[in-house]
Amino acid sequence: MEIYYYIKQAYQFSYALPLYNKYGGKIITKQWKKKWQSKFFLKNINQPQHKKTFLNSPEVILHGNNDLTGFKGIIVLFSNAKIRVNPEYCTTIFIGHGTGDKRYGGNLTGPENLLRFDYIFLSGDKHVQRLIDSNLQFPEEKMIKIGNIRFDDYINDKIDVDKVYNTLGVVDRSRKTVLYAPTWRFGNGTFHLYAKKFAREITKDFNLIIRPHYHDAKHIKYMKIWAKINGIKHLYFSNPSHIATNDTMFDMKVSDILISETSSVLYEYLITNKPIIVIENGYQKLHKMPDNMNIMTQVDMWNGKSDINELIHENINEQKYSKAYKKMLKDCFYHNDGTSLDKACKFIEDEYKKLKK
Repeated sequence: MEIYYYIKQAYQFSYALPLYNKYGGKIITKQWKKKWQSKFFLKNINQPQHKKTFLNSPEVILHGNNDLTGFKGIIVLFSNAKIRVNPEYCTTIFIGHGTGDKRYGGNLTGPENLLRFDYIFLSGDKHVQRLIDSNLQFPEEKMIKIGNIRFDDYINDKIDVDKVYNTLGVVDRSRKTVLYAPTWRFGNGTFHLYAKKFAREITKDFNLIIRPHYHDAKHIKYMKIWAKINGIKHLYFSNPSHIATNDTMFDMKVSDILISETSSVLYEYLITNKPIIVIENGYQKLHKMPDNMNIMTQVDMWNGKSDINELIHENINEQKYSKAYKKMLKDCFYHNDGTSLDKACKFIEDEYKKLKK
């Protein structure tokens, strides 16, 4: 089967990794820089059944324009790109890259853009609510209820915890572990405000994993040097660029609590049923969500001044929102039973059979 993954940023490919592990396929990108980032960041990601390539990473096609009428097969997209295809030979499927509360950005100017795609794989009712709040109306037959395919390995207990710890370099595994996963400047990300503060304070009591947004990952090297100079222990970094070794789900598996602000990881973390703390950051350009799909209604907020360690201890010890998170997970995401990938694969295979070869 011919399957392609159209990306604007290499990190977006993490949302298709389960599909790639199943089918293989080729990445399409418009820029040389993104091509080589994809080859480097995705090295050694190929499965035994995949074609052998340079760096053992996916094949990448450099295609400098939006005219993809020469392609045949399934094209999976993660951003609202204005591509053209031949519908007799090609089916387009939009997945996106996260289901948080930040409004759709990029080149989205109206419903006509997303309506270009043949189908949208829906992660859940929260995904639908985002589309409604963006004044996007889709025919029912275009919206396919898949669930979050990234959840499957977590649910099916396929993540090797010891391997994740070893990759991060965690020394004291008896400590509770805090995952700090801020967004970037689009969303008033707090990395530059609190990364050093958390490194100094949280590591006194806990292991701390800092997972910056992809656009802030370039600062990890500096932070490591700073931490070493300042003698800070129990601090670890997860680089979102390194998709094969630093997947978001890996960090969720080994952590005991999440701290973030407007990142979509706030909702993905619901699959863990572990505590969440949200940093007040004043960002207002968010989708309007009903309370049952709004994480802000079921978290403790941190104002940047109070004792962060005290709040972490309280949340880990009391697990006071656990029942609410179980309900919110069901309200936000479909099929949290480890079968979302199977549903996606069956749909893709059925659609591929309809195409002219």
